[in-house]
Amino acid sequence: MLIYKIFRRPEWDAFQAESRTKGAPVDLADGYIHISTAAQVAETAAKHFTKESDLVLVALDDAALGDALKWEPSRGGALFPHLYRELLAEDVVWDKSLPLGATGHIFPEGVL
Repeated sequence: MLIYKIFRRPEWDAFQAESRTKGAPVDLADGYIHISTAAQVAETAAKHFTKESDLVLVALDDAALGDALKWEPSRGGALFPHLYRELLAEDVVWDKSLPLGATGHIFPEGVL
């Protein structure tokens, strides 16, 4: 199953340059990389990236992340995927721009 990580452009650029990342400041503070399912990612974007337009949506294969991916309760008790290791360039299935439209973020076709 595909799961999703949202990056701000500078975070994405740093990830591409290094081919690995420990995540955004919130990920570093929490000790894992926050990821969302297709059912969760729009709410994640609205809650944490409300007025940000230069974002990158990254798709990851949950099975390929192995035992470092843990499903843990978070917002409203829903299980969210959390990655307890660095995210590597080879983990990325695809990346696409996540622009901000008049009514919220515009997700690539087939994500939501």
